[in-house]
Formats: sequence, structure tokens, C-alpha cells
Amino acid sequence: MTDHGRIWRGEEVRPLLLDALDERLQRYRLVQPRLERALARSLERYGQMSPVVVCVQEQSYVLVDGFKRLRAARKLKGMERLDARCIEVDEQGAKAAIYNLNRTGQRPVELEESWIVHALVREDGLSQVEAAQLLGRHKSWVNRRLAMLERLCEAAKAELRLGLLTPAIARQLTRLPRGNQEAALQTTRESSLTSRELAGVVDLLLASSTTEQRDFVLNDPRGALRQSEERYIHQWDPRMSTAGNRIAKRLGFLLDSLAKMQTWLRYQGRGDLQACDVELLEAGFGRLVGESRLVAEATEDFLKELKLP
Repeated sequence: MTDHGRIWRGEEVRPLLLDALDERLQRYRLVQPRLERALARSLERYGQMSPVVVCVQEQSYVLVDGFKRLRAARKLKGMERLDARCIEVDEQGAKAAIYNLNRTGQRPVELEESWIVHALVREDGLSQVEAAQLLGRHKSWVNRRLAMLERLCEAAKAELRLGLLTPAIARQLTRLPRGNQEAALQTTRESSLTSRELAGVVDLLLASSTTEQRDFVLNDPRGALRQSEERYIHQWDPRMSTAGNRIAKRLGFLLDSLAKMQTWLRYQGRGDLQACDVELLEAGFGRLVGESRLVAEATEDFLKELKLP
């Protein structure tokens, strides 16, 4: 890699003018104003702690990692350069590098991952298997990330890119059909719902069978949440025996826990955890798989027994 005729070697770091940095790959990263303000304070107080990463494409220094640092630097008077190191990759490799450079030491942002997967598959024409190999992931992971982005309505996508919508809110919106997302997004704005509150609202919308029910949830989301029971609570039923009531209570608790776990696995899962969590939780999730299968098999046998004369 060359810089004005000189070879740019390995981990060598060089200062580059802010205006010389090409931000064409910014569209694969979320704008996060709060983090940028914190970075600006850090740059002003301590200076640049780590170099940004660039690659050379079409005689331009294309920024691969360091978008927030660049925008933070532009807010500071007298800061005209950032230290940078250069990696030798093509356009597809640059997209993969965005993912891999932001994969270690911090919580992954699924929507940023989805943008990269979408670009590799829909724009660059890679198969899902090829994209998975490039990113070091399984095809099923690529498929889920691709589906996440393609399920999100255009209004939500636009707000995400501008930093007006949080990834947590967007994740909840993708649970709804695209045609219903804008109404839920408007309700979220008008009522200033948190992502947790929106999760409950989405549950209610998915369970609504009439237009009147959906309108009630959208017009008074917190009122609808108050009226709904977050947990299944079994009330003593005098028609049942003591043993029957005990099992009904246990069944309700189990169904509630399974529903919450299913929602977490489907819409948050790995992206909600830190690297230190994985090894410690792996055994528990392995046991969950085994116990779930045993319970499912025993339940099927039990239901067949109930039908016997």
C-alpha cells in the first residue's frame, strides 16, 4: 500500500487530514450522537488513544473503522488530523473488516451487522454461504441478519441511520408486519415508550384480533399494558383438586417463562451478551435443550393418556 509514493507497512501509523478521509462506508454504521459527544470530550482531554483504520480504494483513503472518532474530531477546534493505520482489502473485504473490527470487546449491534450482510448478499451478489465464510459465521446467522433488515419499514430505517431510533426499538418493530410498523413507531414517539414498553405493546398488537383492539393499544399503549397481565397468574379453581391447582400454577409459570425465553432467543439472543457470558451460560442452554425435549415428549404422552377411555 502506498502513500504519496511511500510504502505503508503493516502496523505503521500515519497522520491523515480529516478532509482526506472518505466516508462512503458510513452507511453500515449507526449514528450515535451521545457516544460522539463522549468521544469529543475524550479527544479534547487525552488526545487520540487508538488509530482509525483505512484502506485505499480508487486513490482515496476509505475509512473502515473510526467514524465516531472522525465526527468527534471535526467538532474540536484545531484538530485537523487523525492517526491512521492502513489495511490492504478490496471492497468486500472492507465490509467484512467493519464487522470484525467491531466484533471484539463490545456488544454487537445487530442492525449494523444486517447492513453489512445485506450489502454483501444483495449488492455484491455473494451467496449467503459465501457471506458467512467471509464474516466467519454460520449461514443461519447470515439468514437471520438479512431477514432482520428486510423486515424493517423504510421510515424506521431512515431514523436508524440518523440516530433518531435506537437499535432496541428497531428490534421490537421488526416483530410486526412491515405495514403495521409505522403506526407502532408513531405511538412510540408520541408516548416516549422505552424498548421494554414497546416489547409489551408489540405483544399486545400481535395478539389483537380486531381493529378496535389494535386501535386501543396504539392510542393508549400504557393503559393497554396496565390492563394486560404480564404474567399468567393462576387463581385457585374450586372445580379442581389440590393437586390439579398446584399443577395449573406450575404450568402457568412455566408457559410464561418459556414465552419470555423464546422472545429473547429470537429477537436478542447472542447480541445481548458480553464475551464473558458465553462460556458460563453454554452449559445451561445445553441443558435447556435436553430438558425441553424430555418435557415435550412426556407432555405428548400425557395428552395421549388423557384421551384414553
